[in-house]
Amino acid sequence: MTKARTKTVSPHNRSAGAPSRPEWRNARRVVVKIGSSLLVDRASGQLKAGWLESLADDVAHLVHHGKDVVIVSSGAIALGRNMLAFGKGALALEQSQAAAAVGQISLASAYQAVFKAHELTAAQILLTLGDTEERRRYLNARQTIETLLAVHAIPVVNENDTVATAEIRYGDNDRLSARVASMISADCLVLLSDIDGLYTAPPSSGVASALVPEVRQITPEIEAMAGAAGTALSRGGMVTKIEAAKIALSSGTNMVITSGTVEHPLRALDLGATCTWFLAPSDPVTARKRWIAGQLEPKGSLHIDAGAEKALLAGKSLLPAGVTKAEGSFERGDAVVIRGADGRELGRGLVAYARTDAARIIGKKSRDIAAILGHEGRAELVHRDDMVLSRF
Repeated sequence: MTKARTKTVSPHNRSAGAPSRPEWRNARRVVVKIGSSLLVDRASGQLKAGWLESLADDVAHLVHHGKDVVIVSSGAIALGRNMLAFGKGALALEQSQAAAAVGQISLASAYQAVFKAHELTAAQILLTLGDTEERRRYLNARQTIETLLAVHAIPVVNENDTVATAEIRYGDNDRLSARVASMISADCLVLLSDIDGLYTAPPSSGVASALVPEVRQITPEIEAMAGAAGTALSRGGMVTKIEAAKIALSSGTNMVITSGTVEHPLRALDLGATCTWFLAPSDPVTARKRWIAGQLEPKGSLHIDAGAEKALLAGKSLLPAGVTKAEGSFERGDAVVIRGADGRELGRGLVAYARTDAARIIGKKSRDIAAILGHEGRAELVHRDDMVLSRF
């Protein structure tokens, strides 16, 4: 068995009020996942309004200090099942979908109210598994979130439980939050949980255990520590959090598991609350470029002129005006090879237009795209953030 690269400490030896880590302080873009058990009182089935208000205070503080924040929130089914009097037992798929349809209205209204108090706008985004796996839908979802963040709105994401079937669902928001973090190149993913981190054995197991404050690699030993299932309200557990960590770390996103059972949980994290950090080996930009360069099969190629090549080497995006020829059969978001005037490969990138539209705008000025295509589009054919040059 591979030895885990971890450090362990007893939770009782953790110093209170320790300074926050740079992975948290320096994160520019943060995704915060909130479990149902934190938002909804298990006994009454009612929203924990005071806790949600404290979280909104924390988020507003982050936004007002220049950070982008996306929330991935459970709670719709937990709220809806109480409103529909479905009881405490396991729900059939159609019952879960009905509960989500009812609960999502209440949940969205609650987020809208708490953020409005801070002069912030909440936006609801419902995703299915296919929205993060099918390339075109993935790009649409990413662009929507990017647009919202650009105007300092707070995207509140949940799985679209009203339409997702058993075969096309996540089933938990831990992995969904990791996919969202990867989608938007987040620096940090925070999993707020009813447990304050990963332990060498589940604390409820009766076996002596110690907190694992830092994980740099997901090994079989780390996976063995995860235990099993969550609560009746939560479909997740430590197992799904470890799966989320795999997704996040491969995307260059640091992840932290910390307790959300206290009010102002993000402030507590800033003050050095007990937690487990999963540290990515590279930042999101580096991880994304490595993925573009080595893991995607190119669907076509773009030939560019000398002026465009000079611009790319200076760190610019590829504009339609500098492209002389488009080859292959590609859709928006596919990988393409970028070739110089002599045919050599200069790099690879994700193209912003399908082959048919690209053919119509190559050689043209970006300001003319709307007139040519009949709709607004990106000014760049390949944005520099979606490009890797071979010379670098």
